Amino acid sequence: MFVLNFCFYCTGQEIKIPDNFSEHSIPEVESEKWSILNHSKDCYAVKKENNRLIVEKTSYYKENSVLEIEEGKLIGENKGEWGGALYFQPKKDKEKIVEIKFGNIVDIFQFQNKIYFTEGSGIWGSLYELKKDFTYKRIESFGDALEASTVFNDIIYIASHHGFYKVVNEEAITIFRNQFWSNLYPNSVAVFDEENIFIGMRSGIVKLNLVKNTVNFYREKGL
Repeated sequence: MFVLNFCFYCTGQEIKIPDNFSEHSIPEVESEKWSILNHSKDCYAVKKENNRLIVEKTSYYKENSVLEIEEGKLIGENKGEWGGALYFQPKKDKEKIVEIKFGNIVDIFQFQNKIYFTEGSGIWGSLYELKKDFTYKRIESFGDALEASTVFNDIIYIASHHGFYKVVNEEAITIFRNQFWSNLYPNSVAVFDEENIFIGMRSGIVKLNLVKNTVNFYREKGL
């Protein structure tokens, strides 16, 4: 993974957009400008480190999700139209792979001393809790494929194929629907506060402000 040589720091309640990026107008889905974004080979991931946002140039497709647990390793596989699965690899027998659930597994993460995973493909997605005996319970269903998630201040934030949600006390709240990033495949979410939420995706990054209900799109200069 090639790391771009720019990152920016939180100053008060605002995150400075790096000089390498400039704001672009949001294109209409299926328009010529949108099609250029959709066919771009440039993909960006965002992450939060030591209260700073780092932007990385990443691969075209999201890698498998992995979560290390005491007993071994959970592996989430997402092969798109070819399916995928949630697997467990025991620490004491790494040659053994146990399938827990068939499906397109997007993310696996720990939250409030529990393990959750997201699944999504096509026009649907779901959030599950994984039990200690490797059974699972569906917490919420979405009429939208889930793409990336993160946890901040006891809230789960989820970027979907064309929307954005947060899950509070295991109840999903729709924030944005039918956004322009449909088919731009969000791959990561970084949350600093409700006014500074960033999504990495194909062709650029998005900043969400949930207080002002705004969406801003930024592309690397020269593209």
